[in-house]
Amino acid sequence: MTISNDDDLKELREISRIVANTLAAMGKALEPGMTTAELDQIGRAALESAGARPAPELAYNFPGATCISVNEEIAHGIPGPRRIAAGDLVNIDVSAEKNGFFSDTGASFAVPPVSRRTERLCRDGRRALWAGLGQVGAGKPLAGIGQAIGRFAGKNGYTLVRNLASHGVGRSLHEEPTEIATWPERSERRLMHNGLVFTVEPFLSLGANWAESGDDPWTLYGEPRAPTVQYEHTVVATTNGPLVLTLPG
Repeated sequence: MTISNDDDLKELREISRIVANTLAAMGKALEPGMTTAELDQIGRAALESAGARPAPELAYNFPGATCISVNEEIAHGIPGPRRIAAGDLVNIDVSAEKNGFFSDTGASFAVPPVSRRTERLCRDGRRALWAGLGQVGAGKPLAGIGQAIGRFAGKNGYTLVRNLASHGVGRSLHEEPTEIATWPERSERRLMHNGLVFTVEPFLSLGANWAESGDDPWTLYGEPRAPTVQYEHTVVATTNGPLVLTLPG
């Protein structure tokens, strides 16, 4: 999607605020002993009360309103009976639609008490995201996003999952431009144009380089298995740099 008028931007801001607030509410509610299904229900209620529809269900018939991935699961975890425990690393991915506009956000949460290594991984996951966002702007190369994240990861001793990419979003959950690498990708030649809407969502890890399928059609696991975090914003490329839409408020 390319933002072409103020009305479109207003609608996109609205759904982005909704998913951001939903993610924040789920993160606040997260506690040991609750099931991922219970956490998902909190997200569903927040989306529906704001007049939004969960995008994974709408677009792909995903069995949940949100994706909740715990520990060895790194993406697309199905909400269910799994109980969250102290020390767990929980990723929550929230995407939704309202009035024909889609937005997508996500974050990883460490359930206290956790090791200093896990705390550092979460902190640096957020830093990696903002390293990539700093390269967003009209006329700039899409490759700059992955290059910046790659420099950060290498400098700080992390790996990046290299088959879970960023993507266009706006009129649908996944659209052009597809497969925006959040790792250094020499073949990437595309440029961002003014008003382009997409996600930035690096998967920063303590060893995983790849995401692989498991026993169900959805859940992805790190290969090799290693603690992994994901942080995601929906952003618009502008002549003044990145316009980050998925901030709560």
